Amino acid sequence: MKKIYKYSALIAAGMLVVAGCRKDYDKINTDPATYGQTVYNPNALLTSAQLGYSGSADLAYDTWRANLIYCSTMMQGFATVVSYWAGDKYLNNPVYTAAYWGAPSGLPSGGDGAYPEQVRYIVDVVQSTTGKPQYKNLHQIARIMKALIFERITDLYGDVPYFQAGVGYYDKTYFPVYDKQQAIYTDLLKEVSDATSQLDPSGDVATGDSYYHGNIAEWKKFGGSLLLRIAMRLSKVDATTAKTYIQTAITNGTMTSNSDDAFLLGDASGGRNTNNRNSQVLLGDGGQEAYYTKWSQTFINYLKSNNDPRLGSIAVTQLYLDPTKTTQNPAYVSDPSVQKGQPNGKDLSGIPGQTLGSDPSYTSFPDYSSPNPALITRGGPTFVLTYGESELLLADAAERFGLGGSASDHYKNGVTAAMTYLGEYSPSIAVTSANAANYLTAHPYVSGPTGLNMINTQYWALTNTMLDFYESWSNWRRTGLPVLVPVVYPGNATNGTIPRRFPYPTSEAGTNTVNYDAAHNSVPGGDLLTSRVWWDAQ
Repeated sequence: MKKIYKYSALIAAGMLVVAGCRKDYDKINTDPATYGQTVYNPNALLTSAQLGYSGSADLAYDTWRANLIYCSTMMQGFATVVSYWAGDKYLNNPVYTAAYWGAPSGLPSGGDGAYPEQVRYIVDVVQSTTGKPQYKNLHQIARIMKALIFERITDLYGDVPYFQAGVGYYDKTYFPVYDKQQAIYTDLLKEVSDATSQLDPSGDVATGDSYYHGNIAEWKKFGGSLLLRIAMRLSKVDATTAKTYIQTAITNGTMTSNSDDAFLLGDASGGRNTNNRNSQVLLGDGGQEAYYTKWSQTFINYLKSNNDPRLGSIAVTQLYLDPTKTTQNPAYVSDPSVQKGQPNGKDLSGIPGQTLGSDPSYTSFPDYSSPNPALITRGGPTFVLTYGESELLLADAAERFGLGGSASDHYKNGVTAAMTYLGEYSPSIAVTSANAANYLTAHPYVSGPTGLNMINTQYWALTNTMLDFYESWSNWRRTGLPVLVPVVYPGNATNGTIPRRFPYPTSEAGTNTVNYDAAHNSVPGGDLLTSRVWWDAQ
């Protein structure tokens, strides 16, 4: 690097040197041995964004607190008596609801969360590959991935930094405004539609892609199914726009089999940066979760009452026998007839009616159903988007809007996929196509409001088994289905109603103050667990 020395006796010469250095300052002061915009491969950042989206980084408080502590129990997929699982009781823990957001939105650091671990990486990929033919497909994949990332962020919080988020390095915007969710969704639909259409099978292979390893045919189907999901979010608030993009997704193509499922495999050795984070928590790395967190009574009763073949695959009793140990009992019981879900909204307080020990269902904790060990291996998949989801959304679109063919056919495809895909966790828990067909024969599709209930209850059941409770919560808010009976826990923050969104992180108030204040003060009904995002129509 050139060094400049100024001496009082040589002022004129020194000024010439200074002027010369200013001319090519960036070039002169850049170490050619280090990475920069002109010498690095952005594929690595795509990998980082995908790992972040799946929670596979650091201790993943976003997965632990947002997906499991809140979403899983609010949706009555899981139930727990662990005292700090606030979602099970509709309590407001601002630290936990802020966990998915992560660091202040304008800052590229600060631990776990979507803005530091997902947004900054994916925005960098999009920006740094713009106009570069050698990265044509990587650029389009990154645009689709960016939409996937922001769909979840805005679904959780509502109006959020979007257009200016993550671009501080490029244009010095360190305090991004909070964009309206309607504007965000308009852009998500445009971005996914356009990016998917520009994917080129003869173009570059995105070597940093952990989902499909750069397979463009798969990304086209993924883009179509994601476009369908984004469009369906608007089914009650903007049916015209929803129908336009649903038709685009149908025309361009969506997923066609379980082989199209998008997921990220964890590290079976328990490696820190690729550990399956749902599994990490449910295996007890964080504390008491393994022993005290079970499948919900609501979910298990639904499977049992319908003689659902998934029950014997996803649930076991007698898995953990000692609350002080996380050792699994190899003689666990998968017999569907003995499975028993744990009631939501209970604790260990000893207060009659509030404590689980006084509930009529209680015998012992090992008698309640835990997730089958095959679902929670450290090397197992974290599902991102599946064929089963796509077909059930197509069934909803067909029933609701008359688009895309037969609702009954899509429903059958979706239910079959929602059962048989379990083999992707492990062949040991696979449900056969024959068993799925028997279930469908016993539960024939009925059109109309009953059909919408059947479709979206199956969507809830599928996303529960995927352990994607973010999506379970979003689709429940969109449809109100299945009908869930709220818990009534003393001192809850919602007047006994299931929460509708996460409040904004208070950390934003001290960093992105003006924009935070504007958003915080404009949330309809107040910045609370009970207020609704734009697409969550009454």
